[in-house]
Amino acid sequence: MDNLRLVLFFTLAAVLLLLYQAWVQDYGPIGGPPPVAQNAQGTAPSGGGIGEKEGSIPPTASASSTSKTNNSPDNAVPIPGALSNAPANAGTVRDTIRVETDLLSLEIAQVGGAIVSARLLAYPQTPADPDTKFRLLKPEPPNLFIIESGLRGGESGPLPPDTRSLQFQSAETSYRLPEGQEALEVQLTWSDPAGVEIHRLYRFTRGSYVIDLTQKVVNNTPAPLAARAFSQVIRTELYDPEASSFIYTYTGAVYYTPEAKYHRAPFNKMKEDRLSLETSDGWVAIIQHYFLAAILPPPSQPQTFFTSAREDGKYLIGTYTSPVTIPAGATHPFHDRIFVGPKLQDTLASVAPGLDLAVDYGLLTIIAQPIYWLLSKIHALVGNWGWAIIILTILIKAAFYKLSETSYKSMANMRKITPRIQALKDRYGDDKERLNQAMMEMYKKEKINPLGGCLPILIQIPVFIALYWVLLESVEMRQAPFMLWINNLSAPDPYFVLPLIMGVSMYIQQKLNPAPPDPIQAKVMMSLPFVFTVFFAFFPAGLVLYWVVNNLLSIAQQWYITDKIEKAATKH
Repeated sequence: MDNLRLVLFFTLAAVLLLLYQAWVQDYGPIGGPPPVAQNAQGTAPSGGGIGEKEGSIPPTASASSTSKTNNSPDNAVPIPGALSNAPANAGTVRDTIRVETDLLSLEIAQVGGAIVSARLLAYPQTPADPDTKFRLLKPEPPNLFIIESGLRGGESGPLPPDTRSLQFQSAETSYRLPEGQEALEVQLTWSDPAGVEIHRLYRFTRGSYVIDLTQKVVNNTPAPLAARAFSQVIRTELYDPEASSFIYTYTGAVYYTPEAKYHRAPFNKMKEDRLSLETSDGWVAIIQHYFLAAILPPPSQPQTFFTSAREDGKYLIGTYTSPVTIPAGATHPFHDRIFVGPKLQDTLASVAPGLDLAVDYGLLTIIAQPIYWLLSKIHALVGNWGWAIIILTILIKAAFYKLSETSYKSMANMRKITPRIQALKDRYGDDKERLNQAMMEMYKKEKINPLGGCLPILIQIPVFIALYWVLLESVEMRQAPFMLWINNLSAPDPYFVLPLIMGVSMYIQQKLNPAPPDPIQAKVMMSLPFVFTVFFAFFPAGLVLYWVVNNLLSIAQQWYITDKIEKAATKH
């Protein structure tokens, strides 16, 4: 009981270490080596995951036997990675259709029609180079990230078994959303002499990261044909040599259904734990820090969500429909929506139920979401995320004022009797039993609860951790300027001023606390400000700003309460 704060500090440090080790075990080390697998030189990329041995899309039965189709992934018939095995004249990555809206700059491969590149025009790659926009989707490793959609026909019949190898045609090779126009449509077509036509329509809307996709099958043959549609998001492991080893954010697959709610599907678990989930609502996505790409199937229509992991380092999550029989002379459309963009919580909530959960706050989402709401409201008033963090910290500190007051009163009382505790240690020496008995009698006589300084802090920890995740996960903090030299709240302080202020403030707090009677404990406690200063030097400036403000407010409150108690003791 010499210093319960020491126990608290080391308990928290141990928990953080265990969490980090678990993350490394589950998701691999941050900033690890890039994938070694490469696509064939010049060919369009393919996830190739559908129908692979690990895959989950079963073949579409012929029209006469559609009702006998087995949807179990264990009975799936393998399909080759169609685009990567396309004929030599089927096109290259350079054969793309360029599309630009007010928010997105995309490239759509003419072979297969996959979205192979996407830049977010509102988000620079770095503050120093605002003209180079952040690239979320790209067709080659490292960080391959694409979206494929297609149709699957029967093993025999007029519709190809896998449309990802088809060469689509379009009226133009470049499209731009004109000023004053609210929507832009890009249509790709394919047809064969047998009489089957496929029309793929991408529809883009001004001010939206949502892409409407319609795949329409026209059956001009004399016989019915069977088809099912699929869409899938594919990427390789995240490789970011500049990522901080002290900060972890999840990169991987996620999905949501009204029944299962929000779930992660980590890349390293896909081989052993393949997803095959039948549902009629929800969405699938691959998320990373600040951004995501998601497939949003039509509501109330039966779908199967699936995952797959390939030996070449590609991971995918996707969805496919039930098989549909299209009569001779008829047309059938398959609809999907695709989201490619930032994890703006309010925007995501308006796009699809539960999509805002892709802003992954972890177990403390129920606390973090109200904190984010309050932070965004403050920002709407002050117009600066740095000042919004400061005001939010003050409000949280005010909300916990009484709890903090109880804690600081307990610490002040402990500080007051520290000399008497030291005298007891000198008197009883190594007789721990008599020493503890004498200390408990002193606490009882002075009406001091030795746990009183720690319990209020423990109650506040979930709120502080939730705020940490809000500041870390909110894309609004990305490259957000504050003032003076801090022009990016999501990056470390370039001159380490905030970490140094944080370390000094922590040192002052240690001086206000009762000193541990044990000299070794005292040295350990006094070394913590230095350790945390080094630790926080690698943290985003927004997080350090929060800790600095919180520490300064704590110092002011603790000094006031300690001074008040010491003056009252002097009078008596």
